[in-house]
Amino acid sequence: MFKAKIYVTYKPSVLDPKAEVIKTALGRMAYHNVEDVLYGKYFELTLAGSEADVRKQVDRICDQLLANVNMETYRFELEPMAEVNA
Repeated sequence: MFKAKIYVTYKPSVLDPKAEVIKTALGRMAYHNVEDVLYGKYFELTLAGSEADVRKQVDRICDQLLANVNMETYRFELEPMAEVNA
């Protein structure tokens, strides 16, 4: 079993309005050294199967559901999990 940790963010060429609002607010709060803010989504999925199959499946899930591939990019990490025998 694997835990997939998935991070979805806007592509660098796409304006991120939420991140801009956060950056502006931080400036008003006197955090003037904050140069950039990245806002995104985080998902965790638990999947069974071989690492190669899980990698392919997570990639398809991200492309088809979790990320708008026209505007967003994603990356993920797979973490092996101990299988629990009930």
